[in-house]
Amino acid sequence: MSDSIHADKILILDFGSQYTQLIARRIREIGVYCEIWAWDHDPAEIAAFAPRGVILSGGPESVTAVDSPRAPQQAFALGVPVLGICYGMQAMAVQLGGRVESGHAREFGYAAVDLPGACALFDGLDDHAGEGAPCPRLDAWMSHGDRVTALPEGFITVASTQSIPIAAMSDPRRRLFGVQFHPEVTHTRRGSEILRRFVVEVCGCATLWTARGIIDDAVQSVRTRVGGGHVLLGLSGGVDSSVVAALLERAVGSQLTCVFVDTGLLRFDEADQVMATMAGNLGVRVLRVDAAARFFAALAGIHDPETKRKTIGRLFVDVFEEEAAKLSDVRWLAQGTIYPDVIESAGARTGKAHVIKSHHNVGGLPERMQLKLLEPLRELFKDEVRRIGVELGLPREMVYRHPFPGPGLGVRILGEVRPEHAALLQRADHVFIEELRREGLYDTVSQAFAVFLPVKSVGVVGDGRAYEWVIALRAVETVDFMTARWAPLPYAFLDRVSLRIINEIKGISRVVYDISGKPPATIEWE
Repeated sequence: MSDSIHADKILILDFGSQYTQLIARRIREIGVYCEIWAWDHDPAEIAAFAPRGVILSGGPESVTAVDSPRAPQQAFALGVPVLGICYGMQAMAVQLGGRVESGHAREFGYAAVDLPGACALFDGLDDHAGEGAPCPRLDAWMSHGDRVTALPEGFITVASTQSIPIAAMSDPRRRLFGVQFHPEVTHTRRGSEILRRFVVEVCGCATLWTARGIIDDAVQSVRTRVGGGHVLLGLSGGVDSSVVAALLERAVGSQLTCVFVDTGLLRFDEADQVMATMAGNLGVRVLRVDAAARFFAALAGIHDPETKRKTIGRLFVDVFEEEAAKLSDVRWLAQGTIYPDVIESAGARTGKAHVIKSHHNVGGLPERMQLKLLEPLRELFKDEVRRIGVELGLPREMVYRHPFPGPGLGVRILGEVRPEHAALLQRADHVFIEELRREGLYDTVSQAFAVFLPVKSVGVVGDGRAYEWVIALRAVETVDFMTARWAPLPYAFLDRVSLRIINEIKGISRVVYDISGKPPATIEWE
């Protein structure tokens, strides 16, 4: 067997489920490489990809509807194991001669799944052992309105619930499986084990996809592609660009030059921290450009959030290109593109699937730069990027920091972005994050930050009247950042943060806490 970390791989065909990326992340966590392609992908490319197994994802459609999506026949013609999840199970059933009907049973949320038949995915699993049930039972998560009512030839029923007689099916001879529930979500307690059995035991995949393996493979790939050329990287201080810098330094060393543009809109002392970590600890060559005055001048008088974003992005590119022009023999531009960027920017080849959103760092470079693109993280999810960052020696507190918007504090200062407002916000945000870390709360929330509000409020400071600015605090809990709930931080904690901000930072007289969820609100204010 080849020792390539891509040798044993799984193909996930996406029918539009909100959980599809979660399926891929679970497979990667098991140690097996996988990719997500649209359900209507070119069958010839599917054959050429040569996966060891195929997973059909869930989806929002009904297989009973006219022109609803179907799996390409190539998925079954490969002769490899196939696992259909939710809609994927229903599509498999219909395409192989079974029947699916609507209107019989709707299951959303928890379901007890009984396992009356033998199946390679379930044998020996029981979430209720010793409770006297007539057969093993799993705790699972359902989200469906249709159900399989007749099995295709060769299939047997291997699971059921009170609502649906066929909750899972298998054809042991052809190694085809379908589950109506979602093994990829944490609510399905044995879900990870079920997926492991499919990809490792049924498909026979070796678990080579590890942090060490990813780094070794990426380093070798970069060295092969770059040769003796020089690489330029725009270093933002964020997780992705920092990990790219550390990875490229290991791969090509002195052939790498990073340009770090200090916009004046970074977090408190962040510019100095980035320089200390990259140049000081890792030996990366970093050119620091102090462009704060240019950014504040360009943003003067601008209040519209979208205009601020475009202004910041355009100026960043201008400054970066100015610095790049000063360097000689640069042939490659490195970017921190990660796998979700690629997935979300790629529509189906036939045009039947929708592009979710475009990304600035996907799809090529401005022609005037005449550089070749290098994207060493392009195959990785964010959690994988973090793991290899730690493996590469980056400080954990840097790698696991909360997300920070590309325009920086420019979209956390409502209204016009002014230097004095940025200074107040940096200090207030620093107090909030410092207290979260001190109380052990930082890692319990998914994202936390402060927002500068362009309104003044009357306060009493000492014995005098104050008329000063307002700061809003925001902390959310989320899994995928598509939806989020506000974090119920302790009142005593919020009280302490508020007192510190008002007492320690002259110019702020009031602190409020944002308790809006997403939806209807967004996580960021702008």
